[in-house]
Amino acid sequence: MRIIFTIAHFFKPSGEGRHASQRKDPQPRLQALTTSLTTLHQLFGKSQSIINIAQRLALPANQPQSHEIDIVICTTKDNHLLNQLALPSHLYRHHSSNAEPMLLAFECQAVLQSCLGQYDYYCFLEDDLIIHDPWFFIKLDWFTQQTGDLNLLQPNRYEVSSHALVHKAYVDGDLALRVTAPFQNVQQQQELNGAIMNARITFRRALNPHAGCYFLNANQMAQWASQAYFLDRDVSFVGPLESAATLGIMKTFQIYKTSPEQASFLEIQHFGTGFLGLIGGQVGLVER
Repeated sequence: MRIIFTIAHFFKPSGEGRHASQRKDPQPRLQALTTSLTTLHQLFGKSQSIINIAQRLALPANQPQSHEIDIVICTTKDNHLLNQLALPSHLYRHHSSNAEPMLLAFECQAVLQSCLGQYDYYCFLEDDLIIHDPWFFIKLDWFTQQTGDLNLLQPNRYEVSSHALVHKAYVDGDLALRVTAPFQNVQQQQELNGAIMNARITFRRALNPHAGCYFLNANQMAQWASQAYFLDRDVSFVGPLESAATLGIMKTFQIYKTSPEQASFLEIQHFGTGFLGLIGGQVGLVER
């Protein structure tokens, strides 16, 4: 299988520093991007081996689940940290642009569109997202085989900490119905149910479809790219950042996420503790 990942990467220190990409210290952003890149290659690339001790040989491992992957990092102007990445340059390609920073995800969409017909999966991630599940694409493929290409499964985004009130928190919980009502009707096929490894699993229409990423198979990418609104740069969902990442797929597909009871079925880590740290302060904690 061939997979293309596009990553929107931006860093420019600002006195305001509302987003992690605007803070003074570049190290957290460098660490996040480095981990994201290396993990994609380690989980999904073909360079995986098992050491046969008796033969003193490193033999291929996980080959049926490994893929040919390309990673394209989309930046704007000189506002990036690629020249500080301590990684071999062949692990990614650099796509430079003059896009507005909050609209870089649209630049990623243009890159994906230019590659139509060349890949089996077309993916977008913000530069602080990290996948840890080697069965990630197996799960996505299983879901679409069961439910059809017009249904899109989004991962649950989470943060972790050993020092906060909660060790792990999923950060994209439900929005008020009115926020996404102009773009989706969650009353249609509200819930899908399946079974995997003898465990029942529930998928629900997402009141918050945002995850800072998406993973589309070839049919889904072609379907989206054929829509009149593709690349229209509509920013009417929450804000420019959220719209660029999520509005187009919300208009095109019925988006599902697994229920809170099974949130970890498909998940992706958001680097840092910006949301998790709100628990106990701006966000109340309900005890078990």
